[in-house]
Parts: sequence; C-alpha cells; structure tokens
Amino acid sequence: MRQYLQKIATGPELSKDLSREEAKNAAAQILSGDADLVQAGIFLIALRMKRETMPENLGVLDSLLAYTNRAVSKAPEVLDLADPYDGFTRGMPAAPFLPAVLAACGVPTVSNGAESVGPKYGATHRKVLQAAGAMVNLKPEEAAEQISDPDVGWAYVDQRFSCPALHALVDLRARIVKRPCLTTLEVLLGSVRGLNKTHLITGYVHKPYPPIYTALARESGYNSAAIIRGVEGGVIPSLNQPSKYFSYQALEADVETRLDPSDYGVVSSTRCVSLPDHLPSRPVDDDIKGPIDADGLAAATAKVGIAALEGLPGPMRESLVYGAAIYLQHLGIFTDPRAAAKKVREVLDSGEARRRLERSSR
Repeated sequence: MRQYLQKIATGPELSKDLSREEAKNAAAQILSGDADLVQAGIFLIALRMKRETMPENLGVLDSLLAYTNRAVSKAPEVLDLADPYDGFTRGMPAAPFLPAVLAACGVPTVSNGAESVGPKYGATHRKVLQAAGAMVNLKPEEAAEQISDPDVGWAYVDQRFSCPALHALVDLRARIVKRPCLTTLEVLLGSVRGLNKTHLITGYVHKPYPPIYTALARESGYNSAAIIRGVEGGVIPSLNQPSKYFSYQALEADVETRLDPSDYGVVSSTRCVSLPDHLPSRPVDDDIKGPIDADGLAAATAKVGIAALEGLPGPMRESLVYGAAIYLQHLGIFTDPRAAAKKVREVLDSGEARRRLERSSR
C-alpha cells in the first residue's frame, strides 16, 4: 500500500497511474481489512483527486466483484436497477416501487442499495421499501428465489448482504467526505443475475460518466445497460423537460437516445415528486446532506408510492409510468413509447403492481 500511495499521492504533476492489477491488489487490501484505515482513506481520496483512470476503476471493480455474494435466478433475464446508494433529498423517490411495477409488466427485477450512505444520507430504496412493508433483508440467494416466483417477480438486496466488505467501509467513506470511486462502482456488482441475461439500469449526473459506466458494465458481465440522466442522479428522468440516456446491447456500440416525457404521454408541472410539507428536519452538517430527515421522507414516500400503485394520479404515478416505459423499450419489449406507457398504466390500473408489492412482504 505504501508503494501505491507513493505513486498516486504525490501531487498533480508527479502522481502516476496504477495498473489494473495494482488497483485490484490495493482494493483487496482495503476490503479484506488488511490495510491501515488511514492509508485506505488516503488511497481512495488520492485516486479521486488525481482522477481515476479506466484501468484503476477496472482493478477496483475486479476486487469488489470478488467480494460480492452473487446468486443466479431461474428467471431467464433479470433487470438490475441501481439508484444512487446515498438516496434522495430533493424530492420523493419513485424508483423503489419500479421493481414491483416492472414485475407486473413481466420483467423480473432486482433493486440494490443500503440503509444510509454519504454524502447525502437521503431516503434510500431500503428506507422507502421498509416503510412500505417490503422485505429488505434478503440474501442474494433468497432474492433470486423471490424473483423467480411468478407471483412476485422482484426483490431488493441490501449491500450488507451483497457485499459485506464494502458495506463495512460506510464509516470510512463518511470520514473522507468526497465521493470515492466506490460510489461509481457499487451500482455495478449485480448480486442477482439472470439465468441467461442480466441488464443494468442506473443513472448519472455528470457528462463524462456514461461511457465510463457502459465500459464498466460490460466488464461486470451485463448483457445490456441503460445509463439515464435522471433526477438527483437516479433512474427516472425529469417529468417536465427533455433528457437523455446512453445504452448498449450485447456487443453493439454505445447509443445516445433523447428522451421527452411528452412522447410517453407524461404531463407534469414538476420535474419529480415534490417534497411534502412539514417534514421533520435533522441537524445541518453541510450543504450536501441538507436538513431533510431521511426517515421522515422515506415514510412519506412510502404512503404516496402505495397510493400511486392503488390508482392515485399525480407525479408519483407519472414517474412510475415514465421510468418503467423507458426500460420496456430498452429491453425491446416495445418500440413505441406510448404503447410502453399504456402497458404500465394498465398494470397500475389493474392493481397487479400493488399486489406484487404486497406479496414481497410475505
């Protein structure tokens, strides 16, 4: 580790890049607990300050995959949905309910996340799903079985079960403040894979990241990926303005696709599901974390999400329609956006998506 730090932490002009194998070995030392925590923190922040190269990202990904608990579902194809692990603070996240909606559309889906991760410490998939009564403590093999169940068809896997060694670094990541490469890579681990194919859906904010994500997704073994410019870096785009996503299918080149909510019949005056009034607050440590109490936001989101699954119109329902329809197109199930959106509205109106959520709590 000393040798690696001497290479990457010597300033903007003298720092050198690590090879893929060196980055893999350094990450393995950190994940195994063999590395000194101070040196581990310096390693992660030095990589970020220097800016990680693709070989460095690949090397760290190699180690993360080696430490990931994985299971294969009996479902021929599985959609892997990965929102930011640090959650949401500027609006109510609709994506925790997307797996149930997609399962009702015939797409076996797994979502991933953690209880609370910096720097935002927002409302995460785990918090929202737990408030909604869904099971959030499934091991990958249990999740794979639930996804294979034709009456359920979806599951959530928490990082503490999918990659315990990575989850053990939550406190270290909080102390180094800046987002390390782990934030980029943790959405690519795929703890539940399809029997034949696995597809990735994740989001981005900064323009340089889509080609990084698609290259890493290929290395992780995803048969296809869609990297969406979503609200707060999530998997659902703005409801009231155009966006875009980058994708690949098998060995084909990356493709950029423009998104317009009006093409899907989505009409909204807001970009996402607005924050509710009178949320409890938390002490403000910094501008990134913000004053919104994540547990209070998750509880409020669960109520609005369940109401949308039960037929209540509004931005939450439109978010589910828009997000799910995009994925149905990406998978080639529909080519026309309005036809895809119509299918999603049908499973919402029929109550099947709501039943899928209820069955996950058995």
